[in-house]
Order: sequence, then structure tokens, then C-alpha cells
Amino acid sequence: MFKKNYRQDNAMAYTMLLPILALLTIFVIIPFVYAACVSFYNWSFYQDSTFVGFRNYYLVLTDRLFGKSVWTGLKFALMVVPSMLILSFLFANLIKNIGSKMGSFVKTAIYIPTIISGIVASVIFVFIYDYTGGLANYVLGLFGTEPKAWLADVGSALPSVAAPAIWLGFGLTSLIMLAGLYDIPESYYEAADLEGAGAFKKMWYITIPLLRNVILYLLVTGFTAQISQYELSLVMTGGGPLDATTTPNLYIFNHFRNDVMVGNSIAASLLLFVVLGAISAIIFRVLNSEKAVDG
Repeated sequence: MFKKNYRQDNAMAYTMLLPILALLTIFVIIPFVYAACVSFYNWSFYQDSTFVGFRNYYLVLTDRLFGKSVWTGLKFALMVVPSMLILSFLFANLIKNIGSKMGSFVKTAIYIPTIISGIVASVIFVFIYDYTGGLANYVLGLFGTEPKAWLADVGSALPSVAAPAIWLGFGLTSLIMLAGLYDIPESYYEAADLEGAGAFKKMWYITIPLLRNVILYLLVTGFTAQISQYELSLVMTGGGPLDATTTPNLYIFNHFRNDVMVGNSIAASLLLFVVLGAISAIIFRVLNSEKAVDG
């Protein structure tokens, strides 16, 4: 009887999983396998393809610009993700401690940038960074500082592109962080108050440890998204100056657009997949995700 019920439960579970497994197979597994096969060919839309083995991978790995683009993507993510997490953590705590009506308004307001496309955000910030009439140089002028070519200077271009990335992701990250804060039982803080713990100790020993899974999720998705982004760099700088803002996906996009043979671009995409997987594995290893606390 038990085995019969067990089989029925398994059959029901597999039946419910079939739609998502079918979509996963059609839109992820089959394209991935096909891309892996194409990467071993000198493949073109206009010519017959020829098998070249690992030549495409060799060309990508020996291309100085690909390595530089991966490093640029990593620097970009290191600018955006930690900044976004810290700001979101502080802002989520602020929302949690204000009134419910004001809190609802603030949650709605900070989510608005999330629904704005990266292209629109890029154009907005291009105007902000404009050399002659931009808001950024206007603020510098108030302090008697000379205007700066934010997007044309190698040192300031990447941080300037990182600013709209933080703005676009701040709202959603704050709401996810807020949901994690609401999931922490208030009894833990009450017990800490009875022990005489201050605000910093409660944050360090209660809030941050119990947000570990939320932080892990935001780190993995944040690093994956920011290393993969290319819209901001494409619109704001075109990857310049001197390839200082060329991210891996922008490198792939440029090769796919300009090269007759696309095997090189596909090989670069698969190598980027390996890089993102390695970074995610390192984050999982360092944080050691634990089962959520049941409040």
C-alpha cells in the first residue's frame, strides 16, 4: 500500500514538472548543446561551415581584449554589487522602522527605476554627465571645481557607468532585503534587548547572520547580472575610452555584429558561462548557505 502511494505521488510530481522541463529543454538545454557544437565549427550564416576543433576557443583565450573585458566586467560588478547591497540593507532597515503608510509609498517609489529599461537609463545619465550642461558638472561647479569629461576619461568612465547600474537595481534589491528582514522573528531582538545588546551587536549577531541566504542570492544574481550587462556600456561609451568599459557581453556583441564567422562569438559566450559558474561556486563556497530559520 505504501509503495503504491509512493509511486502515485512520484507520478503526480513528474507530471507537474513536465511543462517546466519541456520549456527548459526547448529554450535552454537544446540551444546550449547546439551552441557547444557550433563553437567547434567555423560557422557562418552565409557560407558552409567547416570543423576547426578548439581553434575558436584558442583565438578567444589568446585575444587580449577578451581577458581585459572579463577583468572589466569583474571590476564593474565589484563596484556595483557591494554598493547596492550596503545601500539596500540600510534603506530596508529604514523602511522597516517607519510608518506603514509612508513605508508603502517609499517601497513603490524605489521600485520605479526597476521597470525602466537600461537604454532609457543610459540616455538619462549621458545627459547628467554632459560636459557643458550636465548635472554632475553643475554640482562640481558649485564647489569651484573644473568640469570633468566623465565618460571620456579612462579613470572615471567605468564608475560613471556603474552609477546607473546601482540606480536600476537598488529598488528590487531593497525590497528583497526588506522581505528578509521581515522574516527574522522579533523575539530574537527582544531577547537581545533583555541582554542589553546595542543596535550594532543586534545587527552583527542577529540580522546579518539570518540574512545570509538573502545575501547569498543577491550576490550570485548580482554578480551574474552585472558581469553580463552590456546595454549601459554600449549606449553610454560604446565600450570606450580605450576599451575601458568593454564588458564580456559587449565584446561578444561586437564580434557577433562585425565577424562573418560567429564561432568565435559562441566560444566566447561559453567561456563566459564557465567564468560566471566559477564565480557563483566561489560565492556559495565562501558563504556556506544554510537552511532558513523558521520563525
